[in-house]
Amino acid sequence: MTLEIIIIIALILIGVALMMAEIFLLPGITIAGIAGGLLMIASVVYAFYNIGDTAGFITIGVNIVLTAGAFLFLIKSKSLDRISLKKDIDSVVEQPELENLQVGDRGIAISRLNPIGKAEFGEKIVEAKSFTGEFIDSEEMIEIVKVGKTNVSVQPYHDIDNQTNIN
Repeated sequence: MTLEIIIIIALILIGVALMMAEIFLLPGITIAGIAGGLLMIASVVYAFYNIGDTAGFITIGVNIVLTAGAFLFLIKSKSLDRISLKKDIDSVVEQPELENLQVGDRGIAISRLNPIGKAEFGEKIVEAKSFTGEFIDSEEMIEIVKVGKTNVSVQPYHDIDNQTNIN
Protein backbone atom coordinates (compact mmCIF):
# COMPACT_ATOMS: atom_id res chain seq x y z
CA MET A 1 0.00 0.00 0.00
CA THR A 2 2.85 2.40 0.77
CA LEU A 3 4.45 1.73 -2.62
CA GLU A 4 1.16 2.54 -4.39
CA ILE A 5 0.88 5.85 -2.52
CA ILE A 6 4.49 6.76 -3.40
CA ILE A 7 3.81 5.97 -7.07
CA ILE A 8 0.63 8.10 -7.03
CA ILE A 9 2.43 11.01 -5.37
CA ALA A 10 5.30 10.79 -7.88
CA LEU A 11 2.87 10.72 -10.82
CA ILE A 12 1.01 13.74 -9.47
CA LEU A 13 4.14 15.80 -8.73
CA ILE A 14 5.78 15.06 -12.08
CA GLY A 15 2.48 15.73 -13.88
CA VAL A 16 1.95 19.07 -12.13
CA ALA A 17 5.58 20.08 -12.75
CA LEU A 18 5.26 19.29 -16.45
CA MET A 19 1.97 21.19 -16.70
CA MET A 20 3.48 24.27 -15.03
CA ALA A 21 6.51 24.07 -17.33
CA GLU A 22 4.13 23.92 -20.30
CA ILE A 23 2.12 26.92 -19.14
CA PHE A 24 4.97 29.20 -18.07
CA LEU A 25 8.07 28.08 -19.95
CA LEU A 26 7.05 26.21 -23.11
CA PRO A 27 4.20 28.03 -24.88
CA GLY A 28 1.75 26.05 -26.97
CA ILE A 29 0.58 22.47 -26.67
CA THR A 30 3.77 20.46 -26.57
CA ILE A 31 4.89 17.13 -25.25
CA ALA A 32 5.40 18.52 -21.73
CA GLY A 33 1.76 19.57 -21.40
CA ILE A 34 0.42 16.35 -22.88
CA ALA A 35 2.75 14.23 -20.75
CA GLY A 36 1.82 16.19 -17.63
CA GLY A 37 -1.88 15.71 -18.27
CA LEU A 38 -1.43 12.01 -18.99
CA LEU A 39 0.61 11.53 -15.79
CA MET A 40 -2.09 13.22 -13.73
CA ILE A 41 -4.76 11.04 -15.33
CA ALA A 42 -2.55 7.99 -14.77
CA SER A 43 -2.31 8.83 -11.07
CA VAL A 44 -6.10 8.86 -10.79
CA VAL A 45 -6.51 5.61 -12.74
CA TYR A 46 -3.75 3.95 -10.69
CA ALA A 47 -5.40 5.06 -7.44
CA PHE A 48 -8.84 3.76 -8.50
CA TYR A 49 -7.45 0.48 -9.79
CA ASN A 50 -4.92 -0.39 -7.07
CA ILE A 51 -6.28 1.20 -3.88
CA GLY A 52 -10.00 1.85 -4.34
CA ASP A 53 -12.72 4.40 -4.97
CA THR A 54 -11.95 6.61 -1.98
CA ALA A 55 -8.28 6.88 -2.93
CA GLY A 56 -9.26 7.65 -6.52
CA PHE A 57 -11.51 10.53 -5.51
CA ILE A 58 -8.89 11.84 -3.11
CA THR A 59 -6.34 11.71 -5.94
CA ILE A 60 -8.66 13.74 -8.18
CA GLY A 61 -8.96 16.37 -5.45
CA VAL A 62 -5.22 16.42 -4.80
CA ASN A 63 -4.56 16.86 -8.55
CA ILE A 64 -6.92 19.82 -8.72
CA VAL A 65 -5.64 21.48 -5.54
CA LEU A 66 -1.95 21.00 -6.40
CA THR A 67 -2.38 22.24 -9.97
CA ALA A 68 -4.30 25.34 -8.84
CA GLY A 69 -1.86 25.94 -5.97
CA ALA A 70 1.21 25.62 -8.19
CA PHE A 71 -0.37 27.92 -10.75
CA LEU A 72 -1.18 30.59 -8.17
CA PHE A 73 2.23 30.23 -6.52
CA LEU A 74 4.05 30.76 -9.81
CA ILE A 75 1.88 33.75 -10.70
CA LYS A 76 2.37 35.47 -7.33
CA SER A 77 6.03 34.61 -6.85
CA LYS A 78 8.83 36.76 -8.16
CA SER A 79 10.49 33.78 -9.86
CA LEU A 80 8.85 34.59 -13.21
CA ASP A 81 10.22 38.14 -13.10
CA ARG A 82 13.72 36.79 -13.75
CA ILE A 83 12.71 35.33 -17.11
CA SER A 84 10.16 37.91 -18.22
CA LEU A 85 10.84 40.69 -20.71
CA LYS A 86 10.84 44.10 -19.05
CA LYS A 87 12.22 46.41 -21.72
CA ASP A 88 9.85 48.58 -23.71
CA ILE A 89 10.76 49.35 -27.28
CA ASP A 90 10.28 53.06 -27.77
CA SER A 91 12.34 53.60 -30.89
CA VAL A 92 10.69 54.88 -34.04
CA VAL A 93 11.54 54.16 -37.64
CA GLU A 94 12.36 57.40 -39.39
CA GLN A 95 10.13 58.15 -42.40
CA PRO A 96 11.83 61.06 -44.21
CA GLU A 97 9.52 60.56 -47.19
CA LEU A 98 6.54 61.70 -45.12
CA GLU A 99 8.10 64.92 -43.82
CA ASN A 100 7.14 67.26 -46.67
CA LEU A 101 3.80 65.69 -47.56
CA GLN A 102 0.68 67.62 -46.66
CA VAL A 103 -3.04 67.12 -46.72
CA GLY A 104 -4.32 67.87 -50.21
CA ASP A 105 -1.20 66.70 -52.07
CA ARG A 106 -2.07 64.64 -55.12
CA GLY A 107 -0.33 61.59 -56.46
CA ILE A 108 -0.87 58.24 -58.08
CA ALA A 109 -1.36 54.75 -56.64
CA ILE A 110 1.56 52.57 -57.70
CA SER A 111 -0.02 49.38 -56.42
CA ARG A 112 -3.60 48.50 -55.62
CA LEU A 113 -4.58 49.91 -52.25
CA ASN A 114 -6.62 47.19 -50.63
CA PRO A 115 -6.66 49.06 -48.28
CA ILE A 116 -2.87 49.54 -47.97
CA GLY A 117 -0.35 49.77 -50.80
CA LYS A 118 2.31 52.02 -52.35
CA ALA A 119 1.71 55.47 -53.76
CA GLU A 120 3.88 58.09 -55.46
CA PHE A 121 3.74 61.78 -54.66
CA GLY A 122 6.18 63.65 -56.85
CA GLU A 123 9.36 61.63 -56.52
CA LYS A 124 8.48 60.14 -53.13
CA ILE A 125 7.13 56.61 -52.85
CA VAL A 126 5.31 56.03 -49.57
CA GLU A 127 2.95 53.56 -47.98
CA ALA A 128 -0.61 54.73 -48.47
CA LYS A 129 -3.83 53.61 -46.84
CA SER A 130 -7.30 54.02 -48.24
CA PHE A 131 -9.08 56.48 -45.94
CA THR A 132 -12.50 54.85 -46.37
CA GLY A 133 -11.20 51.29 -46.54
CA GLU A 134 -12.37 50.88 -50.11
CA PHE A 135 -10.01 49.45 -52.71
CA ILE A 136 -8.20 51.90 -54.97
CA ASP A 137 -6.80 50.49 -58.20
CA SER A 138 -3.21 51.08 -59.27
CA GLU A 139 -2.56 54.02 -61.60
CA GLU A 140 -5.56 55.86 -60.08
CA MET A 141 -5.17 59.48 -59.00
CA ILE A 142 -5.29 59.94 -55.23
CA GLU A 143 -5.29 62.79 -52.73
CA ILE A 144 -3.85 62.84 -49.20
CA VAL A 145 -6.49 63.15 -46.50
CA LYS A 146 -4.26 62.57 -43.46
CA VAL A 147 -0.50 62.27 -42.86
CA GLY A 148 0.38 59.74 -40.15
CA LYS A 149 3.65 58.65 -38.57
CA THR A 150 4.16 55.63 -40.83
CA ASN A 151 1.84 56.18 -43.79
CA VAL A 152 -0.61 58.54 -45.43
CA SER A 153 -4.36 58.13 -45.68
CA VAL A 154 -5.67 58.81 -49.17
CA GLN A 155 -8.86 58.89 -51.15
CA PRO A 156 -9.47 58.79 -54.90
CA TYR A 157 -9.06 62.18 -56.54
CA HIS A 158 -11.54 63.18 -59.21
CA ASP A 159 -10.61 66.32 -61.15
CA ILE A 160 -13.99 67.96 -61.74
CA ASP A 161 -12.56 70.57 -64.15
CA ASN A 162 -11.32 67.94 -66.60
CA GLN A 163 -14.49 65.81 -66.63
CA THR A 164 -17.02 66.38 -69.38
CA ASN A 165 -20.50 67.24 -68.24
CA ILE A 166 -23.14 65.36 -70.20
CA ASN A 167 -26.60 66.99 -70.02
